Formats: sequence, structure tokens, C-alpha cells
Amino acid sequence: MKTKMILFISGCFFLVFVQNITGQEMENQSIAEYIWPSDTVVAQKLRQWKDWKFGLIIHWGPYSEWGVVESWSLCPEDEPWCERKGPFSDDYNAYKLAYENIYSSFYPDQFNPEGWAAAAKNAGIRYVVFTTKHHDGFCMFDSKQTEYRITSAESRFSSHPKSDVTKAVFDAFRSEGLAIGAYFSKPDWHHKDYWWPRFPPKDRNVNYDPEKYPEKWERFKQFTFSQIRELMENYGKVDILWLDGGWVRPANSLTAETLPWIGKYGWIQDINMQSIAAMARKNQPGILIVDRTVHGEFENYRTPEQQIPVDVPAYPWESCITLGDSWYSTGPDENYKSVEWVIHTLVKIVARGGNLLLGIGPDKTGDFVPEVYKRLKQVGEWMQINGKAIYETKPMFPYNIDSWYFTQSNDGKKWYAIHLNNQQITELNELTLPEGLVKKGISAFCMATKEKVKIEEKSGRQYIKMTKGMHSSSHSSQALVFEFSQ
Repeated sequence: MKTKMILFISGCFFLVFVQNITGQEMENQSIAEYIWPSDTVVAQKLRQWKDWKFGLIIHWGPYSEWGVVESWSLCPEDEPWCERKGPFSDDYNAYKLAYENIYSSFYPDQFNPEGWAAAAKNAGIRYVVFTTKHHDGFCMFDSKQTEYRITSAESRFSSHPKSDVTKAVFDAFRSEGLAIGAYFSKPDWHHKDYWWPRFPPKDRNVNYDPEKYPEKWERFKQFTFSQIRELMENYGKVDILWLDGGWVRPANSLTAETLPWIGKYGWIQDINMQSIAAMARKNQPGILIVDRTVHGEFENYRTPEQQIPVDVPAYPWESCITLGDSWYSTGPDENYKSVEWVIHTLVKIVARGGNLLLGIGPDKTGDFVPEVYKRLKQVGEWMQINGKAIYETKPMFPYNIDSWYFTQSNDGKKWYAIHLNNQQITELNELTLPEGLVKKGISAFCMATKEKVKIEEKSGRQYIKMTKGMHSSSHSSQALVFEFSQ
């Protein structure tokens, strides 16, 4: 379903098309002009990030003990993703109290960051984004700003040698050569200066007017600044600061998408991103900052969620899409998408110039479930053969025709035609190429078989003759890749 909305904000009209889809395609939103970084070190890091193409985002916290959605069951909004379940579900205050005490019993004795990192590396993943703190305010790092953290005395897991989960995750992935991203939620539903106990929470937003109580809001701003500074100073090299909670934003940044997020009161929650960004880049020169949905100088790339743009955006972007039903493994009923889905989704995104940030998380034991390890292994087998068509590439017109998707090397000397396979391909003797795609003098070969490709012409159309080897590869390969060069 698509909805067209026209919004007037600060003297500007915005025409926005919104499509309700999950992991599928959406029309680009014409909302705000992208601002390219002026800092040359940041610009260089952004170029590197665009070449990585494939990342992993890991959500995980004590909520996995219950197998409930991360944080959102605390939110008093009547939305499907906020549904509360279990023995406390009919009493909000009792539920919140019980939820906030999960960490006293949470003990993931199979916590295995080294296994996660090795599997990600073998899958061809180049960077990780780990949830250091979600909206519920629980810190998976050793923050000195709060006792509501995995390393506090009240946390059962604090006795574990890897109780500083964020440090263990960052160290493990860094040792495998992957870049490091710190997810951090700007709102904090546990902090008394965000959800003030004097008032009940009304929705996802701050529950008091920051303009009426400026001293409380200033304390929350300082708390947020201090926590991010801890991540920037105490956890080694960090490549990405990935900020979530887009309703915490300055007034002049509101868009058609985000205006409803601030609720009926419309209270503005400006946390002074200028100060946070300056501190972050002083400690981590060149770090990419992703203030999600807050378009402007602190959103170095954009992050459509569970969606893929239809066209080729004129800005850097990354689709974050879950492998399972949820952002982490909620239990034995979690459904995981196929290896074919992963590879096809990655190809569709890269052909449009984006990165795929695949959402995977462990279960309550602290490890990925076997199905996740199996899927990562399968993806890695394809990437080892065909990675040249993915990494360090850029889009190539016409980007996509039918089952064909196209990329080219950054220097333009090689280009790739990627055919997304289906069951019918095993019955084909030839693959029809898009009209006019291959010029005379172009050499080509199949990356799966290392065979030189024979291109035939009939009735003005070009065809790739399928060999026995290509047929064999098509049985086990989710996409056949053909490399072309002059």
C-alpha cells in the first residue's frame, strides 16, 4: 500500500511516497538534500564503507531471556510491536518492574563473540554494528553513568569474565579484521530525566515538556553525551556511531515520516548533536556518524529499514533487514530466510549502490542458533567465488532488467552481470542477455566455473550458451555471475 502525503515544515514542501513493505522495495523519499561530509578524513572513511557492501547488525540484551521484542513492550503505544505478553501483561507497572529486573537473572553462559566474528568473516561480512544500548536504557557496556548495566553488581552476568559484552564483541570482531560500529539509542526509557517518575510515560517520547523543565532535559543531554564519550574513549577503534531513536531530534529536522513520532504533544528533544559529533571525532577521527532519519550533516549515510529503494539514490545508504522474524533469536519458533534470499537481497542492494546490514542476534544462551551459522556458511561459499562482483563496485546502468543485475568495478574496467537463479534456470540451454548489453570485442567468463562465455546472436538478441558446468553450478548457486572486460 502506498500513501502520498504533503507536509509543510519551516517554509518547505515535501512530497513523500510511503510503502508498507518488509524487506522489499520502496520508492525513494524526496525529503531532504543529503549533505556530503566536508571533513576529508570522514569522506575517506565513507568511501571505504561504501566498498564494504555487507555488514552485520546484532541486537541483544536481557530481554532475550523472555524472548520478547527488544524494548518496545515497555512503550505505552497501541501498536503490534509494543504488545506485552506473559504473566505481567495486564498490569503495565508490574510488567515494567519485572522487565527492568530481568538482568538480575540473565546469564548467557554460552556467550560466544569469537564464534560470531569467525562466522561473519567467513560469510564475507566486512563490518559489525552492535547494540550497546537500546531504548530500554540497559547498557551492554560498562557505563559509569548508571547502575542499569550488564556489569553492575545487580547483574548476574557481572561475574562472568566477559561481562563487558560490548568490549568482548568489539575485540572479537576487530581481531577478525572487521570494522566496528556502536549502535546507541538516544532515548532512554529507564532514565529518570527521560521518563520522569512523576508522570506516567505517554508514548515513546520524553514524558515531560523539555521547555518547561529545562534543567531536567539538560541533565539528560549530559548523561547521553557522557555515555557516548565512554564508548568513544574506552572501547578501542570505532568506525561507526549508529544512533537510533529518530524522534529525539531538533525541530527543523522533522519530516513527513518522523512528524508523527513525536506524538500529540510535539515536544522537541534536541540533544545537541554538534557537541556529540565533535567529541566523537576528537576521540575517533574520521568516524562515520549515522543519526538515523535526522537528515543533515550528522547522517553520513541513510538507513532504510526492512526496505530496498526502487531507484538508485543519490546518497550513501544501507538497508538494515533481518535474517529471521526478529532482530535476534526469540526462540525455537523463529523463522529464518533462505540463503537464496540473502544473496538475492545483497545483489539487489549492491546493484543500486547500497550496503546490506543483515540483522542477526543470538538467543538467550548467548550464541547464534545452528540455523544462523548454517546460513552464514552458505552465504560465504557464494561470496568466496563471486565477491568481486560485490565488493569495491558501483552501480552500472541499467542496474536491473528482469533477473539480471549489474555492477562494475570502481575503475570501470570490469563489469558484472549477475543472474538471480530460480528453479527454471536448470532447464535452460541459454540465458537471454538484455538488448545491447555486450559490444564487440568484449570478453567474458562465468565466475562459478571459470569458463569463457560463448555469446550467440539470434534475431538481434544476445544469448549466453549454458554449458554443462554452468548447469551444474546453477543447481548449487543462488546466482550466476559473469565478468566482462575489454
